[in-house]
Amino acid sequence: MKIRLETPDDGEEDEIIIRCRELDDELMSLIRSLSQRGVTRIAGYSDKVMKLLSLKDICYFESVDNRVFAYCEKEVYEVKEKLYELEKRFEYTDFQRISKSVIVNISWIELISPILGSRLEAVLKNKERVIISRQYVPELKKKLGIAER
Repeated sequence: MKIRLETPDDGEEDEIIIRCRELDDELMSLIRSLSQRGVTRIAGYSDKVMKLLSLKDICYFESVDNRVFAYCEKEVYEVKEKLYELEKRFEYTDFQRISKSVIVNISWIELISPILGSRLEAVLKNKERVIISRQYVPELKKKLGIAER
């Protein structure tokens, strides 16, 4: 792959042009990453106080009793969006749905191990454990760049 940078003339808008023979997964991942560059924070609420949370600090989102929570390394905040809205909003970031009730930040995953029933368990950097339902395993592997055997 060749990369070429050009400086636009005065008054011209910055643009990115991608020329390729085939739009593969790696290129699509790059395009998604570029399109989500501005998404970096989300509002979290704790004791009626709002805090802007950096996405990199969120380990995972979990839906419990029709409420959604953002779990950080040591704190938990409620967020106002529904889980499916977060999944769509952060589709092209490091967040990946791993069960009906959890979206994990894959950059927080330290290790993944198999457990009963074709499910997996992820241990996060803060030592929390989350279950990966078998129906979400293929998409997680794809996001992690792990080839199916």
